[in-house]
Amino acid sequence: MADVVQLNNVAKIYSMGDQRVEALKGISFSVRPGEFVAIMGASGSGKSTCMNILGCLDVPTSGEYKLEEVNVGGLSGNQLAEIRNKKLGFVFQGFNLLARTTARENVELPLVYARIPAAARRSKAMEALAQVGLAERADHYSNQLSGGQQQRVAIARALVNEPAIIMADEPTGNLDSQTSEEIMGIFQTLNSRGITIIMVTHEPDIAAFTSRQIIFRDGLIISDALNADQRVSSAVLKETS
Repeated sequence: MADVVQLNNVAKIYSMGDQRVEALKGISFSVRPGEFVAIMGASGSGKSTCMNILGCLDVPTSGEYKLEEVNVGGLSGNQLAEIRNKKLGFVFQGFNLLARTTARENVELPLVYARIPAAARRSKAMEALAQVGLAERADHYSNQLSGGQQQRVAIARALVNEPAIIMADEPTGNLDSQTSEEIMGIFQTLNSRGITIIMVTHEPDIAAFTSRQIIFRDGLIISDALNADQRVSSAVLKETS
């Protein structure tokens, strides 16, 4: 099976006045379908720049990025927007939910942009909410949900278009340790169903739930290894017991 993501000698240089900042210095790696990958590193290491490129929010200065064997480097802005809507699902640290909108309506948003009919939107949104254990909260507004529940809604929204990859950027950064483990349990369950997940985190205890860790430093990859001691969420253990 072909790699879902392939980066070949990708560099990213930003110009800041007279200065040139090399955020990425020619990195290469690939991700197979069904992997659960953590991208780690300190602030300024290049991990966020890498995630922006993977998410088609930025383009490399040089090198090649292929998503499902398509070189995205030469695509137009509209084509990149279509890829973000149809092939990628995003989960952010701050949840990014609309406040005066129900959980179901938040999950439906990518389907609205994709011009899916209303009845199909509702059905797909409810199915996605069920996958994260939140179907009974479908008609609740964001301010009626806990932080963990809001992140579950965000994960459901990322799932609803059946993307090739879920991109998660510090998804547990605003959550306590118990809720963080519950969220990582959801990611592990989704991954066990074959969904590819790439997650940025600076927390080793969160990265421990993933199956592979890529560590950045100063715009370079200094380590890329499988996680031999992958931690399994207690929520997953209960589900499988």
